[in-house]
Amino acid sequence: MIDFQFDNKHNAIIISPTEMPNDEDFELWANLFLHFPLITITEFEAGADRHQLRFNYEQHNFNLNFEHYSNSVWINGEGAEAEHLLAALTHYLITQLQ
Repeated sequence: MIDFQFDNKHNAIIISPTEMPNDEDFELWANLFLHFPLITITEFEAGADRHQLRFNYEQHNFNLNFEHYSNSVWINGEGAEAEHLLAALTHYLITQLQ
């Protein structure tokens, strides 16, 4: 099970999976997690302590972020228009996982 919380103050979707992905497994986990009809994955970047998967939803770019030191997973939008879609994206993810 995965819980989602739209954080309007920080313009992010906080993701709380039942089991946090491992650092080396995040790319696979993220690709499986975002495998939905309206989402297109564009690129993956791996860093020393943070990984990021860029994706497109409703013609706007978003980032699925994973920081392994804090065991945090969140989505942020790239730009004001994408940030305005975060609530809709939260709803979409919740309905797709039901």
